[in-house]
Amino acid sequence: MTDAQGCPVLGHAQNIHCGNRMNLTSEKLPKNPYYASVSQYAAKHQKFFHWKREKPDHYTHADLVDKALQLLKERIRRGDALAYFLRGQLYFEEGWYKEALEQFEEIKEKDHQATYQLGVMYYDGLGTITNAEKGVEYMKKILDSPCPKSRHLKFAAAYNLGRAYYEGKGVKRSDEEAERLWLFAADNGNPKASVKAQSILGLYYSTKEPKELAKAFYWHSEACGNGNLESQGALGIMYFHGQGIRQDTQAALHCLREAAERGNVYAQGNLVEYYYKMKFFTKCVAFSKRIADYDEIHDVLMISQITDCLPEFISRGMAMAAFYHARCLQLGLGITKDETTAKLYYSKACRLNPTLAEELHSLLIHQRI
Repeated sequence: MTDAQGCPVLGHAQNIHCGNRMNLTSEKLPKNPYYASVSQYAAKHQKFFHWKREKPDHYTHADLVDKALQLLKERIRRGDALAYFLRGQLYFEEGWYKEALEQFEEIKEKDHQATYQLGVMYYDGLGTITNAEKGVEYMKKILDSPCPKSRHLKFAAAYNLGRAYYEGKGVKRSDEEAERLWLFAADNGNPKASVKAQSILGLYYSTKEPKELAKAFYWHSEACGNGNLESQGALGIMYFHGQGIRQDTQAALHCLREAAERGNVYAQGNLVEYYYKMKFFTKCVAFSKRIADYDEIHDVLMISQITDCLPEFISRGMAMAAFYHARCLQLGLGITKDETTAKLYYSKACRLNPTLAEELHSLLIHQRI
């Protein structure tokens, strides 16, 4: 299938508009306007990381973490209230969730950021047994708090509560309440609000029935303008298909290429498909192999944490890359023919996303790819 300019449109209708409900992730802790991290805290206490400046090449990551914990312990001994939270946050960022949970529980009545993190940890089961009700309770506490120090957390808390209503965990499932909370969290596209909520609204309006693609395009545009990587890739797909906007292949490629360069694996997978259909086989092979060779478990989770893209779309991009790489190997397009290796990549595509692999296989049978 080609568009009015003779360019191939990405041919299968799945793309960003999957029929299944989305598997969402929590909003990360918003930046504190005073101290966003240990590093910013250090900047306000010039002697705090003096040791690091003296011999910057002599420390491993473990050394740095250990030294930071020692310094935070000393600050706590001197009565620095913020150092309690920063120690818990350091535990959290290192994946030491049990230690983080204990630290946040200790200070939750005095620190709203600790309360927020506890909400995330109980909802997602980090360092503890999953307790969605307790997670919801903490997020509601943030959202309802009149304290000015919790103000920067409210949009993110509203996003997380919306997720709970959407998933029906800890509260009775309600798409209407989820939408209401996400709209509050998105705050008309305010870059200081929850950009994740803006992006999720784009996905939500793309998947609900009936679809509201104009709204989806609007919210993806807002989120993309505020730096959201997921939405940048989604806009590329919408431009390719003319969904919620007039079809524009050049705009689509611009969005997809920029998103791909920034690490959006789903955008990368769609570019693989584009290169294949344009018969840029050498480029398709080189691009697809790198994506298809990602580890289907560990790399998906790692990429999701780094890019804040949803794991299911990362897996989908990897599956597309694996399938087209297999097809090139099977036919010897841009690479030496190797049917044995092709079968391995076809199998990987099936493991990553059986539904997508079946759709692509159907196109293959009908000789459309």
